[in-house]
Amino acid sequence: MGNVHASSSSPTDIPGFVPGVPQMPPDEPVLENPGKMDDLHKKCKEIFPINFEGAKIAVQKGLSNHFQVSHSLNMSSLTPSGYRFGATYVGTQQYSPNEVFPVLVGDIDPSGNLNANMYHKFTHQIAASMQAQIQTQKLAALQCSLDYKGKNFTSTLTVCNPDLVAGTGVIVGHYLQSVTKKVDLGAEIAYQRTPQLPGSQIAVTSLAARYNGDDYTVSGTCGLSGFHLCYYQKASAQLQLGVELETNFRVQEAVASIGYQIDLPKADMVFKGMLDSNWNVGATLEKKLLPMPFSLTLSGMLNHQKNQFRLGIGFIIG
Repeated sequence: MGNVHASSSSPTDIPGFVPGVPQMPPDEPVLENPGKMDDLHKKCKEIFPINFEGAKIAVQKGLSNHFQVSHSLNMSSLTPSGYRFGATYVGTQQYSPNEVFPVLVGDIDPSGNLNANMYHKFTHQIAASMQAQIQTQKLAALQCSLDYKGKNFTSTLTVCNPDLVAGTGVIVGHYLQSVTKKVDLGAEIAYQRTPQLPGSQIAVTSLAARYNGDDYTVSGTCGLSGFHLCYYQKASAQLQLGVELETNFRVQEAVASIGYQIDLPKADMVFKGMLDSNWNVGATLEKKLLPMPFSLTLSGMLNHQKNQFRLGIGFIIG
């Protein structure tokens, strides 16, 4: 038998070995925060056009670094027409170049109908938001949310239209966790209490998942009422594509949509289009009229089955 130690490798033969220095295990990949559950399908949703009908004119004026007002006029045969005054306040508490809090946004019409939104970040981990809507001098809707962002997860608690006297309202809980650098998993539970439901209450749960590729994203949610799938692809610097499939088991309905966005930076133009399985075709064209602070938006929506066409034009100053 030969010398066992002579046939084995000495520690000094290991690449990167330094005598007298303790060896550390290889670094594990650092998982980033996956964001909120509400933004699970954000990349795909953003490239679909937001169509409108009629004419919109808006004037935005910055009064200071923290305060801005706006005047908007809407003329449409589908939605209520009229004038609205809006205001936006941005505070001085800055966490990053793109995060400044608190943020207060609201708009009101001559009849007193008010939409108000408040966003505030108390620490790097805890943030809160509140949305309220007042119509005909009554509180029509109220929603409050509290977010906690960990190093690799986000949890959210949302309360909608709470009524402590009648014991009604909706409570929704979200949790989204980064499992690997590319895979995120989450869950949602929603509880509603109202006399209109059988048994006066109902609870619904669903699961969520997202895979982040180098230039694409696949996301989906699945529950007892149906599932929602999205696929986003960045084909080039100018072209983005998205496919969406949404089903509802209760009404036995499924809708598939495909959308795309074309960015033309040299022309200061963005074009968005979509087509769904109900034969709805929609598109928007956004053009910045530089060097003037003007923006022009054209919108078109065509339903082949109903033979309906909706055209919209918007003009923003400021």
